[in-house]
Amino acid sequence: MIPPGSVSVGSPGDGTVLEGSPQALKLAAAIGVGKFEVTRAQFARFVRETGYATNGGCFVWSGVKYEHDASKDWRHPGFAQTDKDPVVCVNWDDAKAYTDWLAKKSGKPYRLPTETEWEYAARAGSPALRPWGDDARVACRYANVADRRAMRDVPGVASWLFHDCDDQHAYTAPVGSYRPNAFGLYDMLGNAWEWTEDCQDEANAATPSNGRDCAKGVCCRRVLRGGGWVDSPNFVRYDFRFFIGSADRDFYVGFRVARTD
Repeated sequence: MIPPGSVSVGSPGDGTVLEGSPQALKLAAAIGVGKFEVTRAQFARFVRETGYATNGGCFVWSGVKYEHDASKDWRHPGFAQTDKDPVVCVNWDDAKAYTDWLAKKSGKPYRLPTETEWEYAARAGSPALRPWGDDARVACRYANVADRRAMRDVPGVASWLFHDCDDQHAYTAPVGSYRPNAFGLYDMLGNAWEWTEDCQDEANAATPSNGRDCAKGVCCRRVLRGGGWVDSPNFVRYDFRFFIGSADRDFYVGFRVARTD
């Protein structure tokens, strides 16, 4: 459970992020937030019990370029995982189907966190952009990011920007492998990007909202937070906001659950 309160947030205006000037981020009431990202084992149980299908392939890194591969899915994202790794290659609809199943199964109102809830929970009272500050060499104590291990073991990534450290995992890591934040939440930065409830368009990128950005009231893009195992220092920060199509499945995108009691 995350207690209500407020924390000062904002970006330095260096053109690398999509958040506005400093402001107070407030959480009016306590919420429950998943201690870990949803794992492969947890998602597999949902699929077994419901027969839910995730057809359509996944966007992956081929070793030459980032492209859609119809043969890839959450079971086969293009790299080896354990059951304790975060599930990836799931789109927004898949994540929502999981939370709906979990809510029905438990009798509790599970859902995805909103952007505001996610960032408040991730920061855990800190105004800093990352728990390790600006020294990317320290990042691997706290998060699974693009690092020397990825440089060594992921094919064709010489042009990527890396953290100068080794987090021991080239791809995803078992959840909870690194230090938690002050609220006891793991992997809020790194490992897998996380879906939020929010619909967003880039024209209003500085203002988190539940607005719609597609014709006829259909939300085409949803907001991701937290960065992933593929990401450079510019993207692994509490305030970075990223948008992709709600139907897209990507080998670096997963989710965690939230709950309002």
